[in-house]
Amino acid sequence: MVLKVFRWSPGFRERIQRFWVPAKDGMTVLDALVDAQHRLDPTLAFRYACRVGMCGSCGMVINGRERWACRTLLKSLKTRIVTVRPLYHFPLIRDLVVDLAPLAEQTARVGATFVPKAEPAALARVGADAPERRRIDPAIECIGCGMCVSACTMVANDERFPGPAALNRLFTVAADSRDAGPADRAAVLVSEDTLMRCHSQANCTDVCPMEISPTESILALRRRAVRGLLG
Repeated sequence: MVLKVFRWSPGFRERIQRFWVPAKDGMTVLDALVDAQHRLDPTLAFRYACRVGMCGSCGMVINGRERWACRTLLKSLKTRIVTVRPLYHFPLIRDLVVDLAPLAEQTARVGATFVPKAEPAALARVGADAPERRRIDPAIECIGCGMCVSACTMVANDERFPGPAALNRLFTVAADSRDAGPADRAAVLVSEDTLMRCHSQANCTDVCPMEISPTESILALRRRAVRGLLG
């Protein structure tokens, strides 16, 4: 099979490099990249850790779609030519490696940090079957792989838009009755470049490997913001 890989490093122009990799049964895109690096070009840079679909480190764009390389079988792509490039909308570090720092920065900017209430002094318990826990549960498994941000067209068009990952996190915090939250969080929600900027195309939801729907989280935040405006 032919592996077409995006290459870039500081001081050099971006290019596509072709690697001929022998495809084997059960081989993933990550396996192919590791083989190309070990046999053909040790300078090829990409990020991975667990190799079993848990950490999200190997998120990249494979044949035009955001995927985890370790979960993507070559056989499932049904082509002898596989194109790999880094995630969109993140600063490039080298080749397929991007800087994910903007995820943390945008999360902090929208106030998506849990702030415990001063009272009561005793632990505030939320049972596993509590209605609020059931509302939050579908959104809490985000591991920060960045694929939803890469797939989001509004992130590309408005640098002030915080993106689906940050807003999904904000929903899990804002919906938690134990959270006191920063005072300016409500203003952030109704600002021009936050919730209203999302067009609800669900590109983020389509590519999430954890089957989270940031789109639903954003819609829930919109309803919450409207209720706040109406008093």
